[in-house]
Amino acid sequence: MNWSDSTILLTGGTGSFGKAFTRLALKELNPKKLIIFSRDELKQHEMKINEGFDHPSLRYFIGDVRDQSRLQRAMHGVDLVIHAAALKHVPACEYNPFEAVKTNILGAKNIVSAALDEGVRRVLALSTDKAVNPINLYGATKLVAEKVFVQGNSYRTSDEANFSCVRYGNVVGSRGSVIPLFQKQRETGTITLTDERMTRFWITLDQGVRFVIKCIEQMHGGEVFVPKIPSMKMTDLADVIAPGCERKCIGIRPGEKLHEALLSKDEARHTVELNDMFVIQPEDPAWRYTEWEGSIPEEGYCYTSDRNNVWLTGDELRAYVMGSGVEVVGSTQ
Repeated sequence: MNWSDSTILLTGGTGSFGKAFTRLALKELNPKKLIIFSRDELKQHEMKINEGFDHPSLRYFIGDVRDQSRLQRAMHGVDLVIHAAALKHVPACEYNPFEAVKTNILGAKNIVSAALDEGVRRVLALSTDKAVNPINLYGATKLVAEKVFVQGNSYRTSDEANFSCVRYGNVVGSRGSVIPLFQKQRETGTITLTDERMTRFWITLDQGVRFVIKCIEQMHGGEVFVPKIPSMKMTDLADVIAPGCERKCIGIRPGEKLHEALLSKDEARHTVELNDMFVIQPEDPAWRYTEWEGSIPEEGYCYTSDRNNVWLTGDELRAYVMGSGVEVVGSTQ
């Protein structure tokens, strides 16, 4: 992958991941052109003017992933697409199911179709742990989107048109994170937890961006890449963000799991384990692809946040949170 000679299209480019990727790409990858594709002209303006994302290689393209013709225009001459656009707020997706389907599922289909028509060489989509055994609409739409991207490889007529996904857990400091809620609640002296047993996978924005870059460089088409990342207890996060505050348990919300999964037992049967990640291979590919070399998980293995062998301590979690730019009470930095 020759980054300096590549034109990149980044959907959802004004979001948390989009900004983090853009910042790192301009600093370390030096792409020939990086196109920020999103539907909100105000966020694009703020990103360029107020947040300093003004660079000769940057282009700002207004459009919606629901519009395939607009995507085709945006992908003309593009070598790589990173698909980060999605409706991801769980309650909003539950209340507006048709909108979630249009953006997360039909949008994925439009990305695949436009990329095939425009001869894009590589397409990588961002997914979520909520796509594994989904119990809410958001997770279900992301599961379908994964299937669309993986099987999109069967439509390609060239070895250059490859579609893959990355799947990881909660991102420290991203929009919609529980951290801002805890920050606001600590002013009252009481924070709410849905269940004190709850665990989650945790990854920083920088780690997520670097993992995406690594997967783009190694993808053959059809893989779902899962990083090995630590787990954390929600009670430990509460202690870091709001030490000394009273905890009030309000019960698990509709569509919420006690623990999340990044790899199911059924997926593990066609998964290769590497030192730092799992590679879920397509079960019955209709296209040529390269087998991954690594170990096969034992029968019945699943990768869940409560059965992880790597856990964040309070100090490590504090470092993660501070590294994301979030204020931690009692910190001297």
